[in-house]
Amino acid sequence: MAVQEFITGIQHVGIPTADLEQTMAFYQSLGFERTGLFHNGENRCAFMRLGNLTIETWEGDPTNPTAGAINHISLNTTDVEKAFAAAKQQGLHLVNTEIQSIPSFWDKGIRFFNILGPNHETIEFCEILN
Repeated sequence: MAVQEFITGIQHVGIPTADLEQTMAFYQSLGFERTGLFHNGENRCAFMRLGNLTIETWEGDPTNPTAGAINHISLNTTDVEKAFAAAKQQGLHLVNTEIQSIPSFWDKGIRFFNILGPNHETIEFCEILN
């Protein structure tokens, strides 16, 4: 079993923001559509989509207003349980000791876990629950 068996492509790129309204307006000016606006606790999170590129942008986390401001790249995962087991078996650098969830995203929530790449980039493996 290998983790790549459970990846179908990029799901989204995560960018934290200090001003969600300004960030949404900027991406809308580039042709992106807002496909979701959710609350995660007291913070809001928007998903902006143009073609096959989705950007997740949210408020409440520190931002890095310099090059390197992207927080994570998310891969679409068909089975988060099996992907998590495979990532552990492959010895990938797990950030999370267990699968995480956010029930307020999309219709039935998401389940995900994160790993670190060789440059300390965060890669999220995310399953949108149906």
